[in-house]
Amino acid sequence: MRNRRAALAAMASAACLALSLSACGQNSEGGSKEKSGDVKGATIGIAMPTKSSERWISDGNNVVKDLQAKGYKTKLVFGEDDPDTQVSQIENLITQGVKGLIIAAIDNKSLNNVLQEAKDANIPVISYDRLILGTKNVDYYASFDNEKVGRLQASYIVDKLGLKEGKGPFNIELFAGSNDDNNTKYFFNGAMSVLKPYLDSKKLVVRSGQTQLNQVTTLRWDGATAQRRMDDILTSAYKSAKVDAVLSPYDGISIGVLSALKSDGYGSGSKPLPVITGQDAELASVKSIIAGQQTQTVYKDLRKLAQVASTMVDDMLKGKKPEVNDTKSYDNGAKVVPSYLLQPVSVDKSNYEEVLVKGGYYTDAQLKG
Repeated sequence: MRNRRAALAAMASAACLALSLSACGQNSEGGSKEKSGDVKGATIGIAMPTKSSERWISDGNNVVKDLQAKGYKTKLVFGEDDPDTQVSQIENLITQGVKGLIIAAIDNKSLNNVLQEAKDANIPVISYDRLILGTKNVDYYASFDNEKVGRLQASYIVDKLGLKEGKGPFNIELFAGSNDDNNTKYFFNGAMSVLKPYLDSKKLVVRSGQTQLNQVTTLRWDGATAQRRMDDILTSAYKSAKVDAVLSPYDGISIGVLSALKSDGYGSGSKPLPVITGQDAELASVKSIIAGQQTQTVYKDLRKLAQVASTMVDDMLKGKKPEVNDTKSYDNGAKVVPSYLLQPVSVDKSNYEEVLVKGGYYTDAQLKG
């Protein structure tokens, strides 16, 4: 009987070795092989805010490309700037059994309940570019140095107007992003850290009087909303004065501001367009810069951001700790979210070829088309 038991044990041992180790033991890193087997070919859910912005389409496509190159399947959804729609989409992704989520939030405070569902299902969550607030169920944050974006925009205005050389006073108007996007305050605070000394010394004057963040936000980053506000400012504060600079946080807002200015006669020889900043190096705005209309944009290489986010979720699913370079700055109200921040670059007519064309982001044909 003992010999028979020994023979059976030997047979079981041989079968264990012949089969996948997932049923019999641990891998060399201590993680279950069963988990690794589940990861291969797993589906990752990607929730982006809207298709109405060129950048989010690029983001979605870039993340899909990187994840598929790593062997994952993907489900990409766009919430069309409706928070309820995005919540419903994420719920559906969880129900469909995705193994990870990469989310660029529309409303950064609306996802608490659905992210609890993700946590209960052991689904890791990467907050993509916009920090999700008020929940511990965000594992990592992938973005750019958002305060630096604002500093680059404001520093460009300072340089173009010659404020460091004592020139002025100049008239400036301030625009900020959506009040439900956590990045908005970082962009604005970064810019104001540069502009405040000149506002205090009256070398920069905001004739509208709208200088506080809650006075200058632009819901959903909408260009038409920015255009209406700029129209109102021009009508009420610039009947006998001209705008010298506009702090715009995003290219879509810049386009709306430009439309209002052109309607008011700006862009002619006697009434030149002001210095106008932007962000995201969207194709239409880069063309506008080349044409001498929008003045500057802040380039953020979305290809690199997609790589960071896809690597984070890949690492988590494989039991590895994702690389981060900031563990202090991004407190979402429930936890400090470990982050990886990429560096933005200021782009204008003088360097767009070097940065955007030679960098492979756009081709000459695209910019001249």
